[in-house]
Amino acid sequence: MTDTKRIHWIGAGLASGPGLVALASEQDGVTVWDMTDGRASMLQAQMPEGKTLGFGQLDLGEDTSLSAFKDQLNTGDVVVSMLPAALHVTVANIALEVGAHLVTSSYVDDAMASLDARAKAKGVALVNEVGLDPGIDHLFAHILVDAARGAGVLGKGYKIDFVSHCGGIPAEKGGFAYKFSWTPFGVLKALTNPARCIEDGKEKVTEKVWRDVSELEVAGETFEVYPNRNSIPYIREYGLDGEDRLETFVRGTLRLGGWKDAWSDIFTQVENGDAASLKALSEKLWQEHRYGDDEKDRVVLYVALKARDENDETVWSASLALDEVGSGWQTAMARTVSLTVAQAIKAVRRGAFEPGVHAALTDAMEAKRWLRGLKDAGVTIRAENIEL
Repeated sequence: MTDTKRIHWIGAGLASGPGLVALASEQDGVTVWDMTDGRASMLQAQMPEGKTLGFGQLDLGEDTSLSAFKDQLNTGDVVVSMLPAALHVTVANIALEVGAHLVTSSYVDDAMASLDARAKAKGVALVNEVGLDPGIDHLFAHILVDAARGAGVLGKGYKIDFVSHCGGIPAEKGGFAYKFSWTPFGVLKALTNPARCIEDGKEKVTEKVWRDVSELEVAGETFEVYPNRNSIPYIREYGLDGEDRLETFVRGTLRLGGWKDAWSDIFTQVENGDAASLKALSEKLWQEHRYGDDEKDRVVLYVALKARDENDETVWSASLALDEVGSGWQTAMARTVSLTVAQAIKAVRRGAFEPGVHAALTDAMEAKRWLRGLKDAGVTIRAENIEL
C-alpha cells in the first residue's frame, strides 16, 4: 500500500479497452486486473510511448489472489468493476473494507442499493450506470430536462413526450439484422421480460416486447424500437414526476429496420421454449451470427424531449444523439461504454459525487462536462435545438 491514490480497473474484456487506454495515457497509477495478462499486454501495446499500464493477476474465487489484490488497495483509491453484474457487490464489499470508491457500468440492483449506508459511513461513492445504456442515455436525459426547465415549458400543463432508445447493431445490415458480440443468451432472456412505460398518458405493460415494435426515424434512417425493462422509476429520476400531462415516457431498445420480421421465428422459440431450449438456441445463434474478427459494429442512441400544446402543436423540442462505428479492440460498444466509465472515474476523483450509492449522475452541468470529455475522445454527439 502507498499514499498515492490509484485506479484499479478489474476486467480487461471486450468493453474495457478504449477507456482504459485513454485513462492510463493521461493519468498515472492505473492498474488493470484480470485473470490472465493476454488482454492487458495487447492494451499496453496501444499505449503512447513512455506510458505504462500496470497489470495484476486477480481471481476473485482464489483466496491468495484476492488477498494480494486487497493488499494493493488504499483509502481513496478508485476500484472499477467491469466484471459480470452479479460480481459487482463482491467487489463493492472489498472496496468498502478499505474505504475505496467504486465505479461500474451496470444498473443498481437491490444488493448494491443496500450498501448505501455503509458507503456514506465510509465516506466513499459507489457509482453505477455510467456506460452507454445505462450511462450516456442518463446524461442526455438530464441535459434535455434541464434545458426544457430553462425554456419554461415544464410545470405549465403542456403535454410532455420523452423517448430514449439505444441499441448495438451491425454496421452492415444482413438478413438477420443483428450480430452478437458475446453469448446471445442474455439477449434472448431479456425478450422474456415485461416492459413498463407511459403511452397516451397512461402506464402500459407489455408482456412480449416484440409485439410492441414501432418505427423511429433518426437522421433520415428508419429503425425499429421497443420498450425495455421498467421505464416508470426514471420519470422521477429524470425530474419529470411533476408533469401532470406526461403523455409519453419510454426507455427502449433500438434495432435495424427489418429486425422484427427477421426474428419472427426466434420470437416463437423464445415464447414456447424452456431454459434448456433457450440455451441451445443461444449456442446456435452464436455460431451463426456473431461478429467476425475486425468486423465493424455500430451503436445508435437517441434521446428526445418535446412539449405540445392543447392543439398538439410543438412549443419546444430538443434531442441528443450519437451514432458510432468501430471494430477490433475499439468497437463502438467498447468505446461508448468504457470512455464513459473513464469520465466517471475522473468525476469521482475530483469529488463530483457525495458518499453513498449512485445511479449515474443527475447534475446537467456535470453531464455536459462528461460529454465534452467524450467528444475530446472522438465520440460524435449530435445536438438538435440545444447547446452543449
